[in-house]
Amino acid sequence: MTSTRRTATRRTTPSTPRDGVVVSRTLPLPAAAAWDLVADPRNHPRWIPLTRVEVRGVPLAAGSRVVGITGPTARRGGTGLVDRMVVDRFDAPTDRADGVCELRKVGPVLLGTAGVRVTPLGHATSRVTWTEDVHLAGPLPRAVTRAALAPALAAMVRLALWRAAREVSDRHRAMNRRRGG
Repeated sequence: MTSTRRTATRRTTPSTPRDGVVVSRTLPLPAAAAWDLVADPRNHPRWIPLTRVEVRGVPLAAGSRVVGITGPTARRGGTGLVDRMVVDRFDAPTDRADGVCELRKVGPVLLGTAGVRVTPLGHATSRVTWTEDVHLAGPLPRAVTRAALAPALAAMVRLALWRAAREVSDRHRAMNRRRGG
């Protein structure tokens, strides 16, 4: 593994700005491939524990509906915390623009936004930035519930991007073995 790949697959930059959680990770993939992998919520259950995702409106586009369900039996069709979202923006990266996916959380428990931005850093490298600005529905102040949720959301996003990077590394290793390298 080269030092560039090591940096590319292990670097995660978390922060909790005033408007939520932001985690970035550099992946050794062209922007289009990173976009296909990370912006599609149907891939997220591979990286987020105890979660299943249902998407209505495929191919994904503005107006598509996404439902994430998280709980001990969610992957087997059981109940859990329901996270309903609407895709407000779904623009793949181009040579001149980042890819941007914006989701609006519409309840019943979680409100706010989530997003993925894919920035090309070269021919075969991209930076993925995943944001979560989430608060609870109900009578408590938004700032209070956002602050309460931020540590768990930051951990979830770091884990998801780490697992996505590991998946990419595993694929690269498998391809190199097949090539005899």
